[in-house]
Amino acid sequence: MDIVNSIFKLAAGIGLFLFAMYFIEEALKNLSGRNFKIFLQRISKNKLGAVSGGAIVTGILQSSSMVTLMVVAFVGAGVFTMKNAFAIILGANLGTTIDSWLVATVGFKMNIEVISYPAVFVGGLLLILFNKRKSIKYLSYFLFGFGLLFIGLSFMKTAMEAQVSAIDFSKFIGLPSIIFLFIGFLITLLVQSSSVTMAITLSALHTGVIDFNAAAAIILGSETGTTIKILISAMGGTASKKRVVLGNLFFNIFLTILAFVFLKPILLLITNVFNINNPLIGLVTFASLINLFAIIIFLPFLDYFAKFLEKFYKDTDASVSAFICNVNTEEPETAIDLFRQETEYFIANSMCFNLALFGVDTKSLDEDSKFSTINNKRKFFSKTTEEKYTFLKQLQGELQAYYLELRTKVEGDQETKLNQLISAVRSSMHSVKSITDIESNISNLERSSKNIKYQFFIHNKQATESLYHKLIGLLKKEKNASFGKLHNIFDEIQNNYSATLNNFYKDAKNNPIEDLDFTTIINFNRELFTSNKAMLMAVKDFLLEEKQAEEFNDVVIYKT
Repeated sequence: MDIVNSIFKLAAGIGLFLFAMYFIEEALKNLSGRNFKIFLQRISKNKLGAVSGGAIVTGILQSSSMVTLMVVAFVGAGVFTMKNAFAIILGANLGTTIDSWLVATVGFKMNIEVISYPAVFVGGLLLILFNKRKSIKYLSYFLFGFGLLFIGLSFMKTAMEAQVSAIDFSKFIGLPSIIFLFIGFLITLLVQSSSVTMAITLSALHTGVIDFNAAAAIILGSETGTTIKILISAMGGTASKKRVVLGNLFFNIFLTILAFVFLKPILLLITNVFNINNPLIGLVTFASLINLFAIIIFLPFLDYFAKFLEKFYKDTDASVSAFICNVNTEEPETAIDLFRQETEYFIANSMCFNLALFGVDTKSLDEDSKFSTINNKRKFFSKTTEEKYTFLKQLQGELQAYYLELRTKVEGDQETKLNQLISAVRSSMHSVKSITDIESNISNLERSSKNIKYQFFIHNKQATESLYHKLIGLLKKEKNASFGKLHNIFDEIQNNYSATLNNFYKDAKNNPIEDLDFTTIINFNRELFTSNKAMLMAVKDFLLEEKQAEEFNDVVIYKT
């Protein structure tokens, strides 16, 4: 039973440590994230500066994964070159060992709980009292995380001590180092934090569960284990992002193999030349040393490495467009036809995005759509709201870039139609943006315990779903679309906007409601009207001829 309890205590320690790392990362990222990004941009103009910047930022943020993910995003946006991105990553790997020094020198030599308990108390108290003030909120995150970090470490340490007294670990000490290397890889793969792996290893080393050689092998394995999260983050990203992530994987595998081959000489260097007899200090020295060696060995070859990685992935990999991605504009007729299909695809997915925010099941709409195969391939409906929004923004950007290239090669009716299509794209995105802006209002109304607010939401949800079904029906049967039908739909949008608001005012006379609720309702109603009208305008530009489309513009007026 004692063994089971100690195992649970070890698991709890790991959980607390991970939770603490999350709090610390969130605190530092929100308190100074933009400043760090600007700092990285400025310092990364040369390789040495990039290495230093990566080490400094990671030393403060204490997450090489977070810095690497940030760098990958910058590469995708064209801010960094691959060469400088790898230099930052080299520095980040060194910077992440700083907290290991803190754990090894403080966490096992003094009763850190003396500091950690008050830190948790102050952090929790500030979080409850001042959670609406951003700076104090994230300061409390940091204090709370700092305290939990060492409480989690204490749990791991005492759990390891209990294991030592209950189990004979001597038979494991003679196992080959490669087994411990794979153990380090698997632990880091599971917890996705080399810092946690280091804390567990230091605890095991401190209590005598493993020896110095085995501990070093585990740390080597952790070098590659953290790359999996970064690999996953680049799936579906730009070619340049994929190259950086692939390069990071190659680098970590190379470093692990090289250090493993020379493991014994490196450990002898630490114990016999540097005369470090404390195994805890020796282990963190080992972690820092191999990353320092990696910088010295790898830095001169970054230019060649970047050129080598350019052989992988095509630059079109990042395109989210379904029809225009692989077609040039030299044949305007074909290009406009594909642009039209891409526009319809964009409008259809924009409608599905808006309905999904209202909690409407859009699977039936997609199954009945000619774009269902494309969306299944792109896994559009399995994306989060944020990922869908990013997808739509990127698709709009690709359509806009294609439009700018194509417009120079068309004239007359072709140019007119092209302008209408890009107008439809802009209106559709405007609709999406308006709905996104009231996402919190939607959640507030949908979850409200006040029947007046909830019924207001349900009415608008049903009205919006009905509207979209009519618009989708017109898109599917283009020949049946007419000025009159679209005008009738606009009248419905306008009448619903006015009627629902007036009805709410009437109901509010007999129901207690706060002033803030009035603001929520008014904002929600205005943005929903704006969104629905914008979506109608998108469908209008897509379906009507130029003259009718212009006449429709004269009729439709905002009345908010």
